[in-house]
Amino acid sequence: MELDDLSQSGIRRIADFSPYLDQLAGLAQGMGLRQRSNLVYLESCLHQHWSLGQNTILSWAPLDNGVLILVVPHYAIAEYTSPQAGSNTSRVSGHFITELISGERQLSLTQMQKVARLLEVEPVHLQLRQALTGHKVETQIIEKMIRRYGINYVASRAVTLFDIVGFSLLTPFEQMTQLNSLSYSLNSAHAKMLEQDVGINFARSSSGDGFYVWNRDDGLEANVNLYHFMHIVLADNAIAKSKSTTKSVPRLRACFHVGACYEFHQAEGLNPTMHDFIVGDVTIELARMIEAALPGQILVGEFFADLQDGLPMDHAQTQAHMDAVTFLQRAQGNLAKLGGLEFCGERVSAIKCYLTGENMGGGQFNIRRLHIRDKHGLSRVAYNAKVNIYRDTAEPILLGIEDKKLGVPA
Repeated sequence: MELDDLSQSGIRRIADFSPYLDQLAGLAQGMGLRQRSNLVYLESCLHQHWSLGQNTILSWAPLDNGVLILVVPHYAIAEYTSPQAGSNTSRVSGHFITELISGERQLSLTQMQKVARLLEVEPVHLQLRQALTGHKVETQIIEKMIRRYGINYVASRAVTLFDIVGFSLLTPFEQMTQLNSLSYSLNSAHAKMLEQDVGINFARSSSGDGFYVWNRDDGLEANVNLYHFMHIVLADNAIAKSKSTTKSVPRLRACFHVGACYEFHQAEGLNPTMHDFIVGDVTIELARMIEAALPGQILVGEFFADLQDGLPMDHAQTQAHMDAVTFLQRAQGNLAKLGGLEFCGERVSAIKCYLTGENMGGGQFNIRRLHIRDKHGLSRVAYNAKVNIYRDTAEPILLGIEDKKLGVPA
């Protein structure tokens, strides 16, 4: 099938499909026209079975000249793990469903048959125009398509929350201008990191008073890059705030945490959005921490996560068991990659990020654990973070709050 042979609806699907090819532009350029057309046709089939969000696509497996997919109603995910009528047992365990919607979605034919039997659904066979090649890039694109039409669980996702202080007290016009200013700082920070060849595939979702921001890429390095992204955003905001004479630039507070979340795409018109949404333990913890954060403060939640080293799929990956304190040490040691960064034309000479604590004397500081209790009576531990950005000839940019200003007992 050539592109000229596609119907008008097929042409519209190409435009909708293009972001997937853009994400893998360097590799996808090597695909032949027929291979690309085959994937466009597959995406249109997935869109049809998604049925405006009525269904969720769980898994896929190649079969002859097509693929098998598992399609279930969107409400079935919860029903599978709920006790069945007249019984205290569920059809499958919550762990089984979590494994099914985590990581890669491709199953072997045997695995597909087993899962279908357990969920009591019949796999759907999609006949393609030609057999899949099995090439890695082709598989990666199909994985992205399947995830777009399903729900994805990530066990260790780093997320930062930027919150505009006093947002509810602003006029609607001021709210609009401050959200726009924060959006610009996000884009500016992204551009600065790309200039330093530091990749971050960031996504954001509105919290009402600000944004949740995360890196779509997985692994330890991706999470460290997000932490650096956070303080570059705060630095850009601080510079804009110092120059502004109106309420157009927000005063921010921020939290950073690593935890589990579910990721999905909502329906927008007749298509799933290209924007990701997340909800889970990590966003709940961030929302509760931000309530206790002071204006200008940076809080890092206490976490212990298994983070992959972020190597490509064809390399051996290792797991790093890391807590928040160790993570920040890794982040500090990884700052050399931001050498040459500039703010307002002034080159950055050094960046220091650390968790604050009590002065023990002799130039030594401990790390203070802050116990935060929310309105529900639940308690959690967080750390107060500072970021100092030193420039060659300009005043340093000091982000966060000093420990001595927190007013907490030793």
